[in-house]
Amino acid sequence: MDVRVLKKYPNRRLYDTQTSSYITLADVKTMVLGAEAFEVRDAKTGEDITRSILLQIILEEETDGVPMFSTAALSQIIRFYGHSMQGVMGGYLERNMQLFADMQKQFSEQSKGAFSPELWTQFLGGQAPVMQQLMGGYVEQSKNLLEQMQEQMKNAGALFPGMPGFPPKR
Repeated sequence: MDVRVLKKYPNRRLYDTQTSSYITLADVKTMVLGAEAFEVRDAKTGEDITRSILLQIILEEETDGVPMFSTAALSQIIRFYGHSMQGVMGGYLERNMQLFADMQKQFSEQSKGAFSPELWTQFLGGQAPVMQQLMGGYVEQSKNLLEQMQEQMKNAGALFPGMPGFPPKR
């Protein structure tokens, strides 16, 4: 699969090399939602700046729409930067989001055609026990990921005794 290359110019404009046209962050968001493979390169240096563009999209979403992250959650994420847990936490969050997306896709496929948007809203609003049951598998798998991370940290503590952030192996 070819990776679509976007170039960002010093004037802050994004250029799509596939369509030979300038695009907006909204267009990039559409590519993300469509699961299109792309990368953004600085037109002058050739540096891969895809992450910074994705962070700009998240910032716009958090500012303009209904925020996904609370102030407390954002503060906690910031606290992990520079901490010995930074790499572990990033992997944990990534696996957990993938697990949640997989669960959502599976549920969507199972219920395809079964609910109209109105019925779906009624279902979600009035069926807390059913939703708890559906989420049970996700919660269990998330718990297992956390336990695996804790075990990895214990093992790392044995490799790096006395290093801050790594508990000693017991």
